[in-house]
Amino acid sequence: MAKIIVSRDGVVEQQIQLSKESMSVGRHRHNDIVLNHPAVSGQHALITTILDDSFLEDLHSTNGTFVNGHRIGKHFLQHKDLIKLAKYQIEFLADGIRPLAAAQAASRPAATVSPPAEGPPARIEVLNGSNMGKQLTLLKTLTSLGRPGVQVVVIARAAGGYTISHVEGLAAPLLNGTPLGRAAQRLLPDDVIDLGGTLMAFRLP
Repeated sequence: MAKIIVSRDGVVEQQIQLSKESMSVGRHRHNDIVLNHPAVSGQHALITTILDDSFLEDLHSTNGTFVNGHRIGKHFLQHKDLIKLAKYQIEFLADGIRPLAAAQAASRPAATVSPPAEGPPARIEVLNGSNMGKQLTLLKTLTSLGRPGVQVVVIARAAGGYTISHVEGLAAPLLNGTPLGRAAQRLLPDDVIDLGGTLMAFRLP
């Protein structure tokens, strides 16, 4: 699985595997990754890992989150990206192994974890507004929906089916009327997603 290497003043302090779908970064001790420096906010940033992809999100920190020298709000992490938080430099290393594979390996053969779902792809149908009736076929392994900087979800297509995760924005989208968390949730036929007031149904062939 992907990992990060945390350095300060050129000295490596931590090497951390991104073993969870959501890992918080900050000064407070309850974070998954604790960076003990006064210039780091209590809850500074969040790393969300979905299948092969990791996203870094700044949680409205005081001093900002920087990737490769640029201040970011939300960033899709690439291999060897350099993240800077206060006095810390964090190198992101991707190895292309799905974090879900380790958790499921005990109960499933690895071959059933990594390939995309077989058969015709599912689709998203818009239920209201000016785009009512329009459909989006979920052809890609990862499909993002929403408005960057406001509210974004990612639908992941894998051998076990489809999952949805909230990856950007403070306000949680709704799944069947219930706030959607950062951890991936399984999508079932005719589930309704409420994304900023736009209602969309998940349809299987």
